[in-house]
Amino acid sequence: MADPDGRAQHDRMPPVPDADMTPAQQAALAAITAGPRGGVGGPFVPLLRSPELMTRLQLTGEYLRFASPLERRLFEMAVLFVARWWDQEFEWSHHHPLALAAGLDPAIVDAIAHDRRPEEMDEAAAAVWDLLDELHRTRGVTDATYARVLAQLGEAGVVELVGTAGYYTTLAMTMNTARTPAPGGPFLPPRHPATEDGR
Repeated sequence: MADPDGRAQHDRMPPVPDADMTPAQQAALAAITAGPRGGVGGPFVPLLRSPELMTRLQLTGEYLRFASPLERRLFEMAVLFVARWWDQEFEWSHHHPLALAAGLDPAIVDAIAHDRRPEEMDEAAAAVWDLLDELHRTRGVTDATYARVLAQLGEAGVVELVGTAGYYTTLAMTMNTARTPAPGGPFLPPRHPATEDGR
């Protein structure tokens, strides 16, 4: 991430040295390392400053990412939507390949990257896009949009989808505040000039 003038931003919350970790941080690190992530990276580096919060959040994320019944391509689509909304490079670079591996159409990924509605989507992907877009822009969801996503995902799926967006929003906000660096590409393309909603 860079400042508006193009200067690189420094990482405000780099990894905590092992020798400086509190017992609570050591326990939180051991717990996340024992799980499917295998260690601390990305948002969990700054979150380790609050080990109890990190542990509770990472368990939510572990469920969403590794156990949620939400179809994987739709899950990853939601993560990419949030990453673009928050211009979160780590989230984008980490989940871009996961989205493609999960079967999300590269054209959909490209449209999200360029902050536009994908032109060709099946009914499930279109319903997911419309709910996320409407919810973020208007802070609500119309009956028509809700009915469409409900028909595709069911009530549990709607909750899982919104929960996924909320969880990854928390991570994006944390990393944007901490200026957590992305380890490598692919990177988000620059935004177009301000859109109608001011983003």
